[in-house]
Amino acid sequence: MKIKKGDLVQVITGKDRGKQGKVIVAYPREDRVLVEGVNRVKKHTKAGTTARGSKTGGIITTEAPIHVSNVALVVEKDGKKVTTRVGYRFDDNGNKIRVARRTGEDI
Repeated sequence: MKIKKGDLVQVITGKDRGKQGKVIVAYPREDRVLVEGVNRVKKHTKAGTTARGSKTGGIITTEAPIHVSNVALVVEKDGKKVTTRVGYRFDDNGNKIRVARRTGEDI
């Protein structure tokens, strides 16, 4: 998967189109990423009590994973943030390095 944890991405389709956020978690087996502030859903949690006796539960808002094909990597070019595709190259030691296709710079 070309998108990694900590990358800045922009949503390119769906209800949150145009929003940007950092990748919190990447799920390569499911081809999904969890992006902060994107695809927020309401979850109903069961009411209960903590050890101190305070009530827990209710409706909480949290992020849900989004498919990796619906996000694009964001890099900075001439002070502006632009979306780009990701390519790969090998350095002199044979290490694989991610490259921004639009700018040609290493990520």
